[in-house]
Amino acid sequence: GHAKCNTTQDNRPGRFSFSSFLHGPSFVHDESIYVDDSYIPHLLYCFLLISQLSSMLDVGKWPVFALLPPEELRLIRQACVFGSAANEALYVTVNDEVFALGTNCSGCLGLGDLQSTIEPRRIDVLCGKKIVSLSYGTGPHVVIATADGEVFAWGHNGYSQLGNGTTNHGLTPALVSTNLLNKRVTEVACGSHHSIALTTDGEVFAWGYNNSGQVGSGSTANQPTPRRVSSCLQNKVVVNVACGQLCSMAVLENGEIYGWGYNCNGQLGLGNNGNQQTPCRIAALQGVNIVQVACGYAHTLALTDEGFVYAWGANSYGQLGTGNKSNQALPTQINTDKERMVEVAACHTSHTSAAKTQSGQVLMWGQCRGQAVASPHVTHFSSTDDVFACFATPAVTWHLLSVDGDDYLTVAQSLKKEFDSPEISDLKFLVDGKCIHVHKALLKIRCEHFRSLLNETDEDAIEVHQFSYLVYRAFLEYLYTDTINLPPEDAIGLLDLATFYRETRLKRLCQEAIKRGISEENAITLLSAAVKYEARDLEEFCFKFCVNHLTAVTQTQAFADMDHDLLKNFISKASRYGAFKN
Repeated sequence: GHAKCNTTQDNRPGRFSFSSFLHGPSFVHDESIYVDDSYIPHLLYCFLLISQLSSMLDVGKWPVFALLPPEELRLIRQACVFGSAANEALYVTVNDEVFALGTNCSGCLGLGDLQSTIEPRRIDVLCGKKIVSLSYGTGPHVVIATADGEVFAWGHNGYSQLGNGTTNHGLTPALVSTNLLNKRVTEVACGSHHSIALTTDGEVFAWGYNNSGQVGSGSTANQPTPRRVSSCLQNKVVVNVACGQLCSMAVLENGEIYGWGYNCNGQLGLGNNGNQQTPCRIAALQGVNIVQVACGYAHTLALTDEGFVYAWGANSYGQLGTGNKSNQALPTQINTDKERMVEVAACHTSHTSAAKTQSGQVLMWGQCRGQAVASPHVTHFSSTDDVFACFATPAVTWHLLSVDGDDYLTVAQSLKKEFDSPEISDLKFLVDGKCIHVHKALLKIRCEHFRSLLNETDEDAIEVHQFSYLVYRAFLEYLYTDTINLPPEDAIGLLDLATFYRETRLKRLCQEAIKRGISEENAITLLSAAVKYEARDLEEFCFKFCVNHLTAVTQTQAFADMDHDLLKNFISKASRYGAFKN
């Protein structure tokens, strides 16, 4: 064997000294350092620490966090910045502890008093609760949903927006129980002084300020406790909710979108300017399947299942992205240069809009640092959150910031620049006559298939015939980066590989990539692949897309070439789904 590297002087387990490693005993051949196999776990631990730095939440663009020391910033996994001057913040650490800091208007920090604090203070009652959704009003008041489906609220309560039946401000987080005790809430949203909650059953509950009908109760009386929003939403399943200052929006499972409340700027998208006291379907989007809605101060953005963006409402700052400043009472499709969008972003405190493309580009428009940007502008940002940190007024967060909840910390992010680099690789794959350079140790760590294969061979070159170069390179790159970046048609080939190698997580990522890239032209092809590779969730998604776009899908060449048995099953299932009813 080779000489071992030294540990730190106190030999604490799990600790590793790079100084000892680089200057301690080792055999050096061709500028390479060889380490005893038994020491690899210690070396891996170091790389995991480096990797963990890249997985921390970047809150540095928000000044309210400027005084936090680096060691505290590294622990943050969720965060929200809010308040009239973006001077209040909540954050959750890797240990699931919840802290607050800032000016504490109306007790909105939930600390039990009205004292401002420049130093973070812990909110004991929320520690360990696992927050899954958070929203805030302009009072401000704060509402959260936990992983257990509970709702807590605190802060300003002048209009009963805390849902506790009073108008007394709440200085500490309190459970919102009326009509919600036997419900599991998955998402919350707040307007200026009203709150709404979405349950796992697809029901919507609302409470608080109701001067314009934003609670959806059929009147304009304030609602002191949670009340189910029924009317047109009765017996319908809602999957996404959002609030403007004085209005509410809901996206249904079938892609329909409903709005209610204040409408003087056309923000409900109904073609008029009349307020609505109960939910109204946006008829202009008939046949268009909405998957996400976001509300600005008085404008609304909606994302379709084909990656198009529609906007309507107030437009004095160009926040609709239409190239002018005229309000629109009906949904208008935004020109995004045919780039497919995967996310839209807006916040009820501002007139700023943002969106993210499938390729990762972030666009912004509307009020941007005092300027009126009337058409989508490409930025250098990597997330829509950065738009609001740097250009919105106030510079609050438009949703709860979160690190990927997968808790999947790997060496990949710190080593990804070495992928397919011949300089220090010790193995190459030959696929379709092309080379892909990799590192044996990393492959053995990351993939059970390679652990077995490379333990049985000392070859420095391996030929692959079963998969294409594009697919196999994407697979190997995934092992370095934890991400895939393929169009849906190529992701099918990678799905095949993931199934063959029993790579469960890669299989899930392929399915997500295929979902994001589905269109009327390729829907049948993707459905066929989902059936072939027994990807049940993807199969159901593709089937529903085909049914929702049935006329266009049945006119494609892929449908004409569809396998007979698959066609037979599709027609049978679509019939049971009600696709052929008049």
